[in-house]
Amino acid sequence: MLLIKLFRVHHWVKNFFVFVPIFFAGQIFDFNRYNDLILAFLSFSLVASSIYVFNDIADLKADQLHPKKKLRPIASGKITKTTAWILCGIALLGGLGLAYLLNTSFQILLISYLVINASYSMGLKHFSIVDIFLVASGFLIRIYAGGVVSSVAVSHWLAIMIMLLSLFLALAKRRDDIILNGTTGELRKSVRHYNLDFINSCLSIFSGVIIVAYLLYTVSPEVIERFNTDWLFLTSLFVIAGIMRYLQITFVEQNSGSPTSILLRDKFIIGTLIGWVISFYIIIYIQ
Repeated sequence: MLLIKLFRVHHWVKNFFVFVPIFFAGQIFDFNRYNDLILAFLSFSLVASSIYVFNDIADLKADQLHPKKKLRPIASGKITKTTAWILCGIALLGGLGLAYLLNTSFQILLISYLVINASYSMGLKHFSIVDIFLVASGFLIRIYAGGVVSSVAVSHWLAIMIMLLSLFLALAKRRDDIILNGTTGELRKSVRHYNLDFINSCLSIFSGVIIVAYLLYTVSPEVIERFNTDWLFLTSLFVIAGIMRYLQITFVEQNSGSPTSILLRDKFIIGTLIGWVISFYIIIYIQ
């Protein structure tokens, strides 16, 4: 259980983004691609876990002052720093070893992800705005990695939507940091360069842009021709409902600290995600 908490296995759900390109390409049933995609998923998961451990070691003192993070294995003292370093190395070598079994392009993308996130942990997370874009870059790298592994081209539309969505979620998390900062004292240096007015304005802008971008994607001639349907815009109902619910969680319930936890626990969000997947599937696969 401690190892699961240390490696933050529940965050591995983010790495399912490597499967996104084949879904949007209408090739979800091409099972010949799955062996490499599963290796890519495991490779990203292990490397991501090594970064989580490294980050927890680097942030040990700050985490011990945090009302939630103080319960993490290293901050609570349940796992020593020496043991954490060993486990970090094992996860990193395991992830890079799996990447070696795939192609060179995937290895380059994975190493880029590692360098960016290591730099983030070592200090770039303290630079406002830069920190949000670095977080968002991880999701972009995942989809391009999934694309090169499955030999599926990642469209500009898909990259734009993933970038916007990840920026939106990162901003919502920063909003939670600001609220927490107001009650417990400053826990992250970049927080001093944000305030609720700025974050709220950015969230409003991004939520609108995401919806417009998705609508433009569904009615674009390229997409209509590729899927041979002009009904894809109906799936936007679930996208709009999901964003509205996330804004409700953020502004009304004041609980946007962990997008992963919200994704796994909020029934409305889960419902909209399932509805979107089913409707998208019916329109492009069963029509």
